[in-house]
Amino acid sequence: MYKFRDMKERVFDKMNLYFIALVPHRELRTTIREMKEDLKVLFDVRHALKSPAHITLQMPFRRFEADEPQIIEALNTFASGEKSFRIDLNGFGYFAKGVIFIKIKDHGPIITIHNRLKKLLAEQLGFDQNDIMKEVHPHITLATRDMTPAKLQEVWPGFENREFNASFEAHSIFLLKHNGKNWDIFDEYFFSQNV
Repeated sequence: MYKFRDMKERVFDKMNLYFIALVPHRELRTTIREMKEDLKVLFDVRHALKSPAHITLQMPFRRFEADEPQIIEALNTFASGEKSFRIDLNGFGYFAKGVIFIKIKDHGPIITIHNRLKKLLAEQLGFDQNDIMKEVHPHITLATRDMTPAKLQEVWPGFENREFNASFEAHSIFLLKHNGKNWDIFDEYFFSQNV
């Protein structure tokens, strides 16, 4: 009877949803959240409010809560070998599918860290190659999913010539966890080498 209960609990144990990202400092996150709030009020576009401002390094993946210590250890070890770098934001862009985003000037350092992260995910955390993001297209999303192509045509003219310049120091990577409604910052892993 006891074995059956343990097995039953494991079978029905819900997997959690996580993703890995670079996240700007609190002040910049607040500024970007205000932009998202404006889009919600003016155009009823709200999906991007479900996560803090971020640059995705690994798309969402599912793991059991019991796997968290292994993920934390691997990401902590990975981050300790990385160097901090500056990320400059400059203006806005869009993807035709209905995504408006903040552009990043230099993709190079982000692509580099992503390539190293892919190796860690495969070798240390057992990710299947199909579950690892092949390429990263660095940007910070302002509107997505509920931004239809028609709504994009309505919203984009307000961003097309709008200026936005900011920067932040990437000195860590973040693990985000879904709480059932939104994404929360779960943990932060600091780079040991600063510029």
